[in-house]
Amino acid sequence: MQNEFDDFSTQFGSVVNVKDGIVQIVGLPDLKLGEKVLIGPSEVPALVLNLESRVSKAVIFGDDSSVNEGDEVYGTKTPIAIGVDGSLVGRIIDPLGNPLDGLSEFSEFSELFPIDIKAPGIIPRKSVHEPMPTGIKIIDSMLPIGNGQRELIIGDRQTGKTSIALDTIINQQNNELDMIAIYVGIGQKKSSTAFLVEKLNAYNSMNYSVIVLAGASDPAALQFLAPYSGCTVGE
Repeated sequence: MQNEFDDFSTQFGSVVNVKDGIVQIVGLPDLKLGEKVLIGPSEVPALVLNLESRVSKAVIFGDDSSVNEGDEVYGTKTPIAIGVDGSLVGRIIDPLGNPLDGLSEFSEFSELFPIDIKAPGIIPRKSVHEPMPTGIKIIDSMLPIGNGQRELIIGDRQTGKTSIALDTIINQQNNELDMIAIYVGIGQKKSSTAFLVEKLNAYNSMNYSVIVLAGASDPAALQFLAPYSGCTVGE
């Protein structure tokens, strides 16, 4: 009787070059764009983003110093996915869904959701018909924001953009809609995120918040993936 992993174990390629978090792979003729691959004995995950005639290229989600030329590469035939359920609420995670807050590991998720999927079109979406007060009077009186509405906060550095977002998250405990707030930090110092989490804890707002963090010291691939992960958790 053939094992269900027999085909998986025989389908492998090898690393021919690794530089700046980008790995070039030969072999794996059935590789697909957006597929997750595992590299080397430590099974470092990577995402395939280029399919060329001779080589495939993938970005490494981790330390590229642990990947060397000649390492075997295994195709998983699955896209990059993240587990989502109620256990994420109140936690700080990286874009791959691993905990960063030093608390207990997550139990096995019943379902994994692909991170890079096409968003629903305008027609299938529900119309914006419920208010989402920010708690900032000048915004709520001049720019009423609805639940499900996209709203940009644009400005120079150190002008209070994060403060507006933070105040809005804190104010959602007064909202009858039982909102879940998702904050995605991309390329920020982890000390800045720690300050934000401290403020949310002070107002008991982490009880309905999820923090997705790809800090300044994290690989560029994780920073690239962070907004996709945040959207997947929200959807």
